[in-house]
Amino acid sequence: MKMSFSFPRYWILLSGLLMLLGSNCSRKSIASGDITDNELPGIPHSKVKFKDMLGVNAFEWNFGSQNNPTEDSRFFKPFSNVRHYLDWRQIESEKGKYGYNPTPRGGWKYDEIYEWCKANDITVLACIKTIPDWLLETYPEEKRDVENVPAVFGADLSDPASYIDFGKLAFQYAARYGSNQDVDPSLVHVEPVPHYNPNKKIIGSGLIQYIECNNEPDRIWKPTKVARQTPSEYAANLSAFYDGHQGELGHDVGVKNADPNMQVVMAGIATPDPGYVQEIIDWCEKYRGRKPDGTIDLCFDVINYHHYARNRETENNPTKQRGVAPELSNAASIAQQFVILSNGHTNSIPVWNTESGYDINQNSYQKAIPIKNKSALITQADWILRTSLLYARNGVSKLFFYMLHDVNANSTTQYMSSGFIDKESAEWTTKPSWNYLQQAKEILGEFYYQSTISDDPFVDKYVLDDRTIYSLVVPDEQGRSVDYELDLGNQTKQVKIYQLDAEAISAQSVITSVKNGKIKLTVTETPIFVELLR
Repeated sequence: MKMSFSFPRYWILLSGLLMLLGSNCSRKSIASGDITDNELPGIPHSKVKFKDMLGVNAFEWNFGSQNNPTEDSRFFKPFSNVRHYLDWRQIESEKGKYGYNPTPRGGWKYDEIYEWCKANDITVLACIKTIPDWLLETYPEEKRDVENVPAVFGADLSDPASYIDFGKLAFQYAARYGSNQDVDPSLVHVEPVPHYNPNKKIIGSGLIQYIECNNEPDRIWKPTKVARQTPSEYAANLSAFYDGHQGELGHDVGVKNADPNMQVVMAGIATPDPGYVQEIIDWCEKYRGRKPDGTIDLCFDVINYHHYARNRETENNPTKQRGVAPELSNAASIAQQFVILSNGHTNSIPVWNTESGYDINQNSYQKAIPIKNKSALITQADWILRTSLLYARNGVSKLFFYMLHDVNANSTTQYMSSGFIDKESAEWTTKPSWNYLQQAKEILGEFYYQSTISDDPFVDKYVLDDRTIYSLVVPDEQGRSVDYELDLGNQTKQVKIYQLDAEAISAQSVITSVKNGKIKLTVTETPIFVELLR
């Protein structure tokens, strides 16, 4: 990845390197046993459940149909978080006329989908993206693209006021789905249509906790000044969306003016560059100032980026471009850079990755590959679960995979075959990756990552009250296995060993006695889990 370094970018990377070097311990010393039961050096960890690494991207139609909004919701079972790709035009197809249940465009019933998610302990991140036709029509015909900047054509993109319409949408959405039931009803607008099933005004339903301000504003593949925003331009956009630029744009603009408790997630940036976020922080300090406690008045509550583990940035030959095992990519170092940025410059707000994953189609540059006797489907399952383990290990608070359904398994285009379920004949069927995450959620979902005691194989310790589970995996892509002796301490007499099953929804398990506090295991590139039995 080519990157031009401004001072903030350079300082972030340098400070991160100094933190890692200053710990006086290397990853090899962890693996050799010199360090035991300690976090990786230099990277503070928040207390995050493993299930927070089990998120997925999806559209409303992935849940079901207009008449039965949740008929396919069973496919969300392995996931604890859903990033709802929500097109602005769905809920405001005409300017100032809002609808949600059903939506004015498409007739989707968001209330019912979100109610189902809450009842099933699935957290929704509403990613409001693209622009509606009435805004698109302000652009010259040859410049029209639904992914254009959410401001009228010709507007000053560095001025928060240019994004007032997007900020008004944010207010309306947060008033309905946030937790604040004291919003002034005169500020809330809902069109009572269609006549046979009219939308009703609802305030403070408490169904949504997180909202994301657009998707990938740094679109390097799109034209500047039309679809792509610089960090300062996106910061102005965020400020309007967050709180109406500290209330200057009106009482009915911005998420926080409707619900101070709703968390605003900055858009996942396509190029995972901490410097982009640093420039947003710098803009906030300049134009929003500091709070009474001395911290910068940020216009976001969560740092967000996208990263797919692959060799495309270093491999110029298109025929050799592919996905790579997460541990062999730069995924960990990039995650660490964002966590260091957060800890040093934002009072340690959460860091999320809302897009990651692998394709199955062998002509995609994001493909998972067959390895020895494993098909690409099994490798995809291995690498996806190992991605979850990697991000838990490196201090990221939530992870979302792209995406629930295959768009087209036969397509060679990247991300078209990265789904967890595919359609064979007329029926949707689950892939091994779906089964692996379902099993991992059952085994490890409620447990918290505590420490890493080895890095080859990776041995991570997870805890929940007085219970302990270890995850073990070889971080490679050659079909390698290693013998490993796990030291469990003298108090452990038995363990339960879980082996994942690519064709089932539950893992296989066996209870084994422990001699002298240690157990010998054969560890492969498919994770195994060892639970201590007291």
